[in-house]
Amino acid sequence: MPEELITPEPHLPPCEERLDLPRTTSGDGAGPAPGAASATASPALTLAAALIGFVLVTLDSSVVNVALPAMGRELHGGLAALQWVVDGYTLAFASLMLSTGALSDRVGASRAFAIGTAVFTVASVACGLSPNLAVLVAARVVQGSAAAVVLPASLALVRQAFPDPRKRARAISVWAAGGSTALALGPVAGGALTTGWSWRAIFFINLPVGLAALVLSARVARSPRRPAPLDLPGQTTAVVALAALTYAVIEGGRTGAVAGAVAALALAGFLAIEARHPHPVVPLGLLRNGTAATSIATGAAVTFGFFGVVFVLSLFFQEVRGESALTAGLMFLPMTLLISVVNVASGRITNRYGPRAPMLVGQSVAVAGLLVLLSVGAGTPAVLTAVAMMPLSLGAALAVPALTAAAMGAVPAERAGMAAGVLNAARQVSGALSVAVFGALVGGRTHFVTGMRKGLLISAALLAATALATALAPRAPRNEPSGAEGRKLGEGTE
Repeated sequence: MPEELITPEPHLPPCEERLDLPRTTSGDGAGPAPGAASATASPALTLAAALIGFVLVTLDSSVVNVALPAMGRELHGGLAALQWVVDGYTLAFASLMLSTGALSDRVGASRAFAIGTAVFTVASVACGLSPNLAVLVAARVVQGSAAAVVLPASLALVRQAFPDPRKRARAISVWAAGGSTALALGPVAGGALTTGWSWRAIFFINLPVGLAALVLSARVARSPRRPAPLDLPGQTTAVVALAALTYAVIEGGRTGAVAGAVAALALAGFLAIEARHPHPVVPLGLLRNGTAATSIATGAAVTFGFFGVVFVLSLFFQEVRGESALTAGLMFLPMTLLISVVNVASGRITNRYGPRAPMLVGQSVAVAGLLVLLSVGAGTPAVLTAVAMMPLSLGAALAVPALTAAAMGAVPAERAGMAAGVLNAARQVSGALSVAVFGALVGGRTHFVTGMRKGLLISAALLAATALATALAPRAPRNEPSGAEGRKLGEGTE
């Protein structure tokens, strides 16, 4: 799924309202915060730097899947190790995203962007040079951690460079379109580089791109530092809980049971901390809001199905059907390009009719798409397989902008960035868990298709449940809560 930025201001055009990454506190939709640089000497240069950084981290989330079989053959790793190549990046990115917006404010967006991009670039080279899967997974974790810093910082730079709301809306649209394009082209680029050279090329290609972003960022005006509260105990327990839970699903057995117990204890500690911390990373009051909770659950269910399908089909095309990495990448192109187009339409539909209808239609179509994929087998023609993948992407692309709008409409304006961060983190975590679950189900080649179909059925059941919850939930407000409603929602979320 494309990970774009949420900017909930109702006066902005649909292209900005449908975005779904967390905002930092350095911009609130009303122009730069006091003390911020209103513009750089060249806003276009700042946009270029931010765009390259966003493309860099987004491309890496989609380029790896089709290269997994080649990695496994060269580094002699099994399926569980390959799952960690994906989840090492995703888990670090998802869990740290809860705090990196505040971190960017504390050190300044321009500094955070430069540091994050530099670390990401070095980690990419380490990935490409990895002598074994253990080193590769460790480098992927560093990559994901750096990506969590780059993403909110890149957005903050754009907002800083364009104080005029209309120009800022257009700039963020360009920024978001770059991420969508990178996500769509990732599987094709990964397949081409793996087939034409080596899987290592998908990481080495980040070196010139990262250096270009660093050169441009050196000419960007320094961002001011701002006091921003951090919840380090909550962040730490969240990382432990998510990593342990993923380990339990991937590894299974006795060690998996121990990891599951650790995850449960860490989760209990996390909830206790968040209930008492003055500035929690996940305000529990948000989860008591029916509309917001339903939207977050729906986003997680959509992402679970989509990420799981991309992961398992990347392996299916090559390990079961015997296709090349390039062919496997091309098989994903219709569904990823469809997302970019439908996202725009969904944003406009949501703006006009509200989020409920596109959420329900999107989830229903996605469920149907998952059921259609049950018919795919080793002998299914490539064209029919590519067509069968499209309903899932159509449904997901309809639902995500709408559920984002519903979540944003359920909170006061000053809570929008926080809600966006929680929503995005929930989706990323769900994606990591889907890779773990699908990988555990497919096992080896012998029962691959059977395991894949079980994963599809689980995904369809989750989406059907969230679709029912959406249908039964109170109608989402068209505008943000205010007055007593907004104050009630804000209780316990500071």
